[in-house]
Amino acid sequence: MIVIIKLLAIALIAYFLGAIPFGLIISKKMAGVDIRRHGSGNIGATNVFRVLGSRYGLVTALLDVGKSVASVLLAILIIGNEPLMVAGYDIHVQVAQILAALMVMVGHNWSVYIGFKGGKGVACFFGGLVTINWMVALAALLVAAIAVVITRYVSLGSMLAAVGALLTFAALAILAVTAPIYLVYALLAAALIVYQHRSNILRLQAGTEAKLGEKNARVK
Repeated sequence: MIVIIKLLAIALIAYFLGAIPFGLIISKKMAGVDIRRHGSGNIGATNVFRVLGSRYGLVTALLDVGKSVASVLLAILIIGNEPLMVAGYDIHVQVAQILAALMVMVGHNWSVYIGFKGGKGVACFFGGLVTINWMVALAALLVAAIAVVITRYVSLGSMLAAVGALLTFAALAILAVTAPIYLVYALLAAALIVYQHRSNILRLQAGTEAKLGEKNARVK
C-alpha cells in the first residue's frame, strides 16, 4: 500500500511540474509575446525558437528538460526503498522513473494551467531519457541531429529520435545491459510524441511542413 501511495504522489508531482508552461512564461515575461498566437501556436521550444529566436528557444528547451530531470530525480527520492516485486524482481526504482518521465510529458502536453493544452513533449522526453539512461539519450540525440541536418525537418527528427530510443532500449535489453521494463517507457513515450506530431505528419505528407530556419505562418 505504501508503495502505491508513493507512486501516486510521484505521478501527481511529475504532472504538475510538467504542466508548467515555460515556453508561454518565457515568451510573455521576456518578450511580451503570447507564443500561442504565433507560429504553430505551440508552447514548446521549437516554436519559441522559430518565433523569438535562439536565445528564448534555448532557455525554454533547458527549462523543459530541467523539469523532467527534476521529476525523475524526485521520483527516486520519494520511492526510497519501498519494494515492488514482479516475477521475483524488485522494480520499484524503474517504475518510479518511468512513471515520472511519462507524467511530465503528459503534463507538458495537456497542462492544467492553460486549459489542458500544451506542447509536444520532445524536450521533456529528452530530459527524462537522459536521467534514466544517458547512453540511450545520446543515441536518440544523434538520430535527431542526423535527421534534422539531412531533411531540415525538426518534427521528423523528433519522431525518429523517439523511435531510435525505443530501438536502442530494445537492443540493450536483448544484451541484458538494461531492464526490459524500460521498453514500456520508450514505447509509450514514442507513441505520445508521434501522436502529438500528427498534424506535422500530415504537413510532411503534403510537403508544407516548415523546415529549420523557416518561420511558420502566424496562428489566427
